[in-house]
Parts: sequence; structure tokens; C-alpha cells
Amino acid sequence: MPRNPTPHTDFGGEGVEVLAVHGHFGCARTFASLAHALAGRVRITAVDQRGHGHAAHRDDYSMDDYVADLAGFIHDGCRAPVILYGHSMGGVVAYHLAAQHPNLVQALVLEEAPASVAPPILDTRAWARRAPTLMDLGRAIIGEGLPDPAYFLEGAIRYPDGWGLPFDHAGLLRSEEMLLGEWWTAWLGVQCPTLLMHGLESPVLPTPLARQMIERRPGTRYAEFAGCGHWVHDDDVAGVADAVVAFLLEEVPDGAH
Repeated sequence: MPRNPTPHTDFGGEGVEVLAVHGHFGCARTFASLAHALAGRVRITAVDQRGHGHAAHRDDYSMDDYVADLAGFIHDGCRAPVILYGHSMGGVVAYHLAAQHPNLVQALVLEEAPASVAPPILDTRAWARRAPTLMDLGRAIIGEGLPDPAYFLEGAIRYPDGWGLPFDHAGLLRSEEMLLGEWWTAWLGVQCPTLLMHGLESPVLPTPLARQMIERRPGTRYAEFAGCGHWVHDDDVAGVADAVVAFLLEEVPDGAH
């Protein structure tokens, strides 16, 4: 993977290289547990998308902007075509890139990446910017009505004045709004081998929509995970790792070993 000014984390190790793209409010470290579960079989490098993690905050957060960022990252030094792993919004970005630039993408692994995105969205603009400790930051997130702050805390940073979340609060509200709508044209335009993974308890990708995506794009590999929500890679990391390796072995030449 490239030496690139775009913030990214190479989790190291052996195996087929996979480029991972997080969803809203995530960061490259979102994939740490999955990278550990895949160690020796798959080597994950994950990017911080604009407005997230250590990436710069921007004025624009359209789908075209995210796709251009990812295409630029690949062009700057990845050995294209790449295998992309995308979660949630990151998965939508990944399949847009595959549809628009098929020469850059060898295969897609998508986790909870819908072809139609509906409300609600999460407005974090009023959230506290700093807390004395990481535990206090977690309590503040719970106070905003989220029962489990773990996903957000993965990206937390210790600043001189306390712990905080580095993402662009106002910008990501615009980003969420821009993600709403129908993305079927891009989804149906993907030509490379694709695996779609879905948590049966997820409110973001309803099961009828996930199954419709498979029906409308024949040949897509599909895996459902009982008891899992939107963050399947956290709810069943071993199951996701096994599904990824099985897909790569079957669909990608010289895939994971």
C-alpha cells in the first residue's frame, strides 16, 4: 500500500491486500479487530475519509468527493486493481468507485452498504467537544441517547485540553444528508465479484432491501448474520473474517490463503 498523505493505517502482516473504507463517524481504527481476526490471511490497510479521524475537514462531502478521494489514494501508489472492503457509507463509496472506475477495483466486500438510504440521520453538532477522560467521553455519548459508545470511542483522540472526537460534526451532518436517496444505478453498475454482508438486526440495511439488492444483481455473494446489527464486524468478527476469506478464495485469483 502507498506512502500517501491521506491518513491511513496499515495493520501489517501477511496475506492478500485489502483496502478498507469506514462509514460515517468512523476512522481507520474501526477495522482493528477485523484486521486482527484476519491476520496471516488478509492484510488490511484502512483510510481515514475526509472529515473523519486524522483527515482534513472539508467544505464538501458529496459522494463524488468521497469517490475522488479514494480513487486518488489508489492512483497514488496502490497496486490497482485493489480489493475494497467498505462498511456502511464507506461501502456505498466503494461500490460507486467500482462502477465508475472498474479498472481500479478487482473485487468488493461490502458490509451493510445499502442501495437506498433513508432517514434518520445523527446530528452530533451539540455534542460535547472535550471530556477529562475517555470514560467521561463515553458517558457523554451515552447521554446523547446512544447505548453503546464503542464505535465512536475507537476514533477518540487525547488533546491537550481533554479527550474528544476528531470528526467534522457540522460537515458530517451535511454528508449524511447527501447520502440519503437512491443509489441503484451505481449498485447495478458494478461488474466485479462482490460479497454483501448483512446483519439481520440492522436498522440501516433492512433485510428486505438487502435481499432485493441480491435479486437485482445476480451473482452477488451474500451472507446474513443472525443476532448482528449494523456493525457486523464487531458483533461477529470471526464470522465476518471467515466469510471474507471464503469469498476471496472462491472469487479472487490468488486470494487469501
